[in-house]
Amino acid sequence: MAQVPVQTIPRDPQLFYWILFPITVVMILSGILRHYVTVLLATPPKKQDQKTMREQRSLVHGVNVRTNFHVLSKSSFNSRREALTTAYESGAYLKDPDRRGQPPPNPMSDPSSMDGMMGMMKNQMAMIIPNTLIMSWINAFFSGYVIMKLPFPLTIKFKSMLQAGVATKDMDPRWMSSISWYFLCIFGLQAVFNFLLGSDNAANQMAQQMGQMNPQQQPFGPGVDPDKQFLAEVENLAVIEHYSVLDDVEKRLLEGITS
Repeated sequence: MAQVPVQTIPRDPQLFYWILFPITVVMILSGILRHYVTVLLATPPKKQDQKTMREQRSLVHGVNVRTNFHVLSKSSFNSRREALTTAYESGAYLKDPDRRGQPPPNPMSDPSSMDGMMGMMKNQMAMIIPNTLIMSWINAFFSGYVIMKLPFPLTIKFKSMLQAGVATKDMDPRWMSSISWYFLCIFGLQAVFNFLLGSDNAANQMAQQMGQMNPQQQPFGPGVDPDKQFLAEVENLAVIEHYSVLDDVEKRLLEGITS
């Protein structure tokens, strides 16, 4: 059976020092710069008033009671559930009881939500501007260069991803262009940034993009009606069938000793 000949492309060894190494260093430095720019542009959270904090903490209290009911005795859980249900249904914990039953205010007119939108825009600009500049720099100086060959075989489906900017049909998919190395750095430098800046850093572009593509609903975010949240928590508390971790503890202890 005939073997497929190994494809060899003569390359200048200086490509490693003048293309591969500079792109990697620039990507790491731009990620570090993006992290510190994001930290400097971050808006400190505003101090909340007493009524707002009471509204939020009371809902968290109900969630904690519902989540950890099994560590409470039946009488303690029933008394807490009754007190919370009465307060939630009467609107005792609402920040603005006069607006009960009315639609939530427009998020565009809420100063706190506008600050959040402005913070998201700052993060987007801190990510878009460096990427645009680096991409233009690579296209201007390193477009069309084949810089390295991967040591493991790949299928033809990887050709378009690894050989961006190199219009060839017969080249082995293991060869990588300079632009593809740039995209690979975007995906693969997360461990480097975690080592240099810690796990909670703003240099990881993929984590930011995934967070923006899958935004989580904030329990007290703009456009959320707290009264509906309280009523929903009343229903969640009502359907709980209480049991305690101390039920029949003596029997279980004796069975464990005798066995």
